[in-house]
Amino acid sequence: MMPTPVILLKEGTDTSQGIPQLISNINACQVIAEAVRTTLGPRGMDKLMVDSRGKATISNDGATILKLLDVVHPAAKTLVDIARSQDAEVGDGTTSVTLLSAEFLKQLKPYVEEGLHPQTIIRAFRTATNLAVSKIKEIAVSVKKDDKQEQRQLLEKCAATALNSKLIAGQKGFFSRMVVDAVMSLDELMSLKMIGIKKVQGGGLEDSQLVTGVAFKKTFSYAGFEMQPKRYENPKIALLNVELELKAEKDNAEVRVKSVEACGGSIQTSVGAMTDDVLGQCELFEEVQVGGERYNFFKGCPKAQTCTIILRGGAEQFTEETERSLHDAIMIVRRAIKNDSVVAGGGAIEMELSKYLRDYSRTIPGKQQLLIGAYAKALEIIPRQLCDNAGFDATNILNKLRAKHAQGGTWYGVDINSEDIADNFVACVWEPSIVKINALTAASEAACLILSVDETIKNPRSSMDGPPGGAGRGRGRGRPHAH
Repeated sequence: MMPTPVILLKEGTDTSQGIPQLISNINACQVIAEAVRTTLGPRGMDKLMVDSRGKATISNDGATILKLLDVVHPAAKTLVDIARSQDAEVGDGTTSVTLLSAEFLKQLKPYVEEGLHPQTIIRAFRTATNLAVSKIKEIAVSVKKDDKQEQRQLLEKCAATALNSKLIAGQKGFFSRMVVDAVMSLDELMSLKMIGIKKVQGGGLEDSQLVTGVAFKKTFSYAGFEMQPKRYENPKIALLNVELELKAEKDNAEVRVKSVEACGGSIQTSVGAMTDDVLGQCELFEEVQVGGERYNFFKGCPKAQTCTIILRGGAEQFTEETERSLHDAIMIVRRAIKNDSVVAGGGAIEMELSKYLRDYSRTIPGKQQLLIGAYAKALEIIPRQLCDNAGFDATNILNKLRAKHAQGGTWYGVDINSEDIADNFVACVWEPSIVKINALTAASEAACLILSVDETIKNPRSSMDGPPGGAGRGRGRGRPHAH
């Protein structure tokens, strides 16, 4: 007698399981990687993204691009999430982490198709990641914090490396000094909120400036302001959240609370009881013309160490991308201060890890040998992609790099300028080791997460939800990707 089928799930529920759905998830991750592949490195291209409202964004920051892509595939969303977490944690390496994760999966695809158990693969990958992280910590070069000059040089080099792949690479010297000055002016907590960035259209990039204090656009002017002095030394500052002329109360006369913290005053709701203890102070107040705007500068604030970067530039998209680039550089400098060890960039550390893991894999038997070998091969995607994006012969340069690393040239990587290989540590292409450790760990964990999913269940409601009349569009959104 045939057993009665038990119906657990709602009619229309889409389920896929086994090897085909695992391969489908791996393919979806490849598509995500293709979207950001060409943005890697100093010769990376930019993407122009236009949202539903017609707002254009030009960027080559992996996290920004993936955020704007509006990905719906559940497995592919994992890659978007790791790029975001890399951006929040260390600021740079977002494209690298996406590429690494997709490449890990690509190298594993044949083993999955042959029916190798995912848990065997995950175990091998976790071993490889631990070995790689230990190797990075072992060969990373530490910088003494006591020598301020040496530390400053290190920070500038790290900031310059982060800015190398951005639109503002031509001014990386100018901006890396500005970023280091900004971060060094903060207190030990190094709160990012204490670095303000204001964008003023017009002028050239080199007209950008760092104000050691608070700067904001002048919000209003009273009659006769042209006759008033535009500069005061050691002024007393009253912070009001009421308009002095009650009839003409203005919404735009708000000054950020940050300036309250910085000047050390307290906000007053009336002007009746003004005493010294509620007034803030600073060393210098200036009113300055920046482009077409008047700006108020409060310098030398005693209570909080804060600074403001005023960015100049042409198109709005360009200044926005400059702001994103500076954010990455600021994050990198913060990390480099907290973790004072660096490694060489330009694919050097990846090639060294690849060589190390290949050598290690030959010493162990069984399937682990193949899987750790696959991990080692996947690491080569970073130098290979750097070459591809610059239009070099990737195979030729990778062969040179493999030979050099086998001879003990630990820090040899791709040299973009001479279309060859070079010692990137000597060339000062430096990155904080924490960036690489984070990227490797996150990429490996994302790959393991996708491999550990053996069934995808899609609720029918998710594909039918939406406003009446928009059902057709909703269904299209809920449909799984066809590959």
